Amino acid sequence: MTPTITAFERSPDGGRGQARDMRVRWALEEVGQPYEVRLVSFNGMKEPAHLARHPFGQIPTYEEGDLVLFESGSIVFHIAERHAGLLPEDANARARAITWMFAALNTMEPPIMERATAVILERDAAWHEQRLPLVDDRIRKRLADLSRCLGDADWLDGAFSAGDLIMVGVLRRLNRSALLDEYPNLSAYVGRAEARPAFKRAFAAQLAVATAAATG
Repeated sequence: MTPTITAFERSPDGGRGQARDMRVRWALEEVGQPYEVRLVSFNGMKEPAHLARHPFGQIPTYEEGDLVLFESGSIVFHIAERHAGLLPEDANARARAITWMFAALNTMEPPIMERATAVILERDAAWHEQRLPLVDDRIRKRLADLSRCLGDADWLDGAFSAGDLIMVGVLRRLNRSALLDEYPNLSAYVGRAEARPAFKRAFAAQLAVATAAATG
């Protein structure tokens, strides 16, 4: 059965591949699973039909038969469990890959999203110039720890996994800042992931939606 995911009808990121449906698209492309996309407007996200799929009125969601999921990390985990290619067969390596998924979402993403909030929503506040450096320092601490863990390896734990997919999805939110450039091995890590054919297909699919919305 072909799953259906939801995505922004008009993504706030303008097609830069940072909306969270990108992670789900990428995972589906990595495992070779065809999928359909239901585009949702901002108003539509708050309507009962979508709230029945996502109680917080966000994207993405995932539908496959009677199964309806929300939260990008949960959806990617489901895809990785159902299809070969994103989680190792070895039990210990599998557990470590899942741990990196949680680390990306629970440890790395919160300060990075805090920065996005500061830059986008709080830039006119009187205290913005004082707060942003503090947020950036918190991000640098996390990046330094991650850089040390990665070292000179290609991926976080052996072969590319769902842990890398989620982690890179989080790190890409720093693309418009110079923070990632301070850690060359992390910058190269993101570049390797973006060079994967599955990533390119997912990015092109999301960009096509943004382009159509801008010209339609």
